[in-house]
Amino acid sequence: MTAPRGGGLLVAGTTSDAGKSVVTAGICRWLVRRGVKVAPFKAQNMSLNSYVTREGAEIGRAQAMQAAAARVEPSALMNPVLLKPGGDRSSQVVLMGKPVGELSARGYHAGRQEQLFGTVTACLEELRRTHDAVICEGAGSPAEINLRRSDIVNMGVARAGRLPVVVVGDIDRGGVFASFFGTTALLSPEDQKLIAGYVVNKFRGDVTLLEPGLEMLRGLTGRPTLGVLPFAHGLGIDEEDGLRVSLRGAVRESVVAPPYGTDVLRVAVCAVPLMSNFTDVDALAAEPGVVVRFVDRAEELADADLVVVPGTRGTVKALAWLRERGLADALKRRAAEGRPVLGVCGGFQVLGERIDDEVESRAGTVEGLGLLPVRVRFAVEKTLARPAGKALGEHVEGYEIHHGVAEVLDGEPFLDGCRVGAVWGTHWHGSLESDGFRRAFLREVARAAGRAFVPAPDTSFAALREEQLDRLGDLIEEHADTDALLRLIEDGVPAGLPFIPPGAP
Repeated sequence: MTAPRGGGLLVAGTTSDAGKSVVTAGICRWLVRRGVKVAPFKAQNMSLNSYVTREGAEIGRAQAMQAAAARVEPSALMNPVLLKPGGDRSSQVVLMGKPVGELSARGYHAGRQEQLFGTVTACLEELRRTHDAVICEGAGSPAEINLRRSDIVNMGVARAGRLPVVVVGDIDRGGVFASFFGTTALLSPEDQKLIAGYVVNKFRGDVTLLEPGLEMLRGLTGRPTLGVLPFAHGLGIDEEDGLRVSLRGAVRESVVAPPYGTDVLRVAVCAVPLMSNFTDVDALAAEPGVVVRFVDRAEELADADLVVVPGTRGTVKALAWLRERGLADALKRRAAEGRPVLGVCGGFQVLGERIDDEVESRAGTVEGLGLLPVRVRFAVEKTLARPAGKALGEHVEGYEIHHGVAEVLDGEPFLDGCRVGAVWGTHWHGSLESDGFRRAFLREVARAAGRAFVPAPDTSFAALREEQLDRLGDLIEEHADTDALLRLIEDGVPAGLPFIPPGAP
């Protein structure tokens, strides 16, 4: 099974979180297992979860995971525009992996977005030139008619690349038939010509009960449903938006495996404002017997064996939030009692003595929590790096994304940060994905917490990720019309797709 060089498909959604990222990754894994050289692509991503490629470019983590699904190296070509929210009204614009400034939503949609369209289409064409197929992911909904003129990620890129579009809908939310029909009917005639079919996501129950509705939908729209994907736990890949994480939910939807030793280990993650790269704790949650939860109240730290202060796009804002909620005092008490705390990136910065910030918050000099002998100065230039080293006797790899420059004044060295007692701080994201280091770190935490917790000796985070990506590929292979999908990728947009009124003006 092969596809001609330059084939493609765009996966759109009826809403945000409909399952576009998962379906895109699943199609990439299904194709690569059949010998197709495939690449993912998302023209514009809004996310606080990002990743650093080997060439030092910052892209969305979802696209990095989709690249892993496609078994190709992540590249800035796969996510040329990344928006990193800094609040309700503004975002940092990252272009081809490098920050180019801050813009309000109005300023971005008023002109800047359209200026980036040439870069977007050039990246897409380069990927199509060098791959058999490119599976593109849209953003939000293609039927956001107020934004259509400046759209460079949904129908704008589909029309520029003459890409067939498959629309994904989350039936678990309800209203999926209305969403499919309404999404199609709100598009202009030119855009509707590209809508080739639908995929139902997160279906529970007997699919035969759904079939009459699917036939009616085809009669109403002239378009087939190309798959009904069952609801499956634990299949989410790295989420795009840290603002949507449940503060009291478990990480993902997976059940914690029994501990290898006698005790479980409880990890509390402070759900700071503008939380970024909260995927750092996924590797902890993958360990048998480790229970990870997100918290926003001081009393929720009481029974935690380890507290993680994660990365954030607003370090000074996060520091104020910790103080307002009493979490800052709880962290100080933990440090005084020798109970483990880990700060990562922005979380590392708030644990220090002082922050000088004329860049991110422009708040000037702010006193930190004083748990680590570190002073932080925010630089205009962003640090983007893929460091590697050794800690706790084990090899470690990670990635860095930060404006804050840390001056470490004392303490024991730890991943270019430092450790004092049971408080650790580092700018390195992703370090816990290094299996040997993670196990050594958890042994240190268990010893300081007085827990009879023993890390399982054979947990491989990389292998678990591969299993997850294979499950996504299986989902497409077993529950989607793969012949129809391949025809769309190979042959492009089908002719004669009907117009559904009223259509956008």
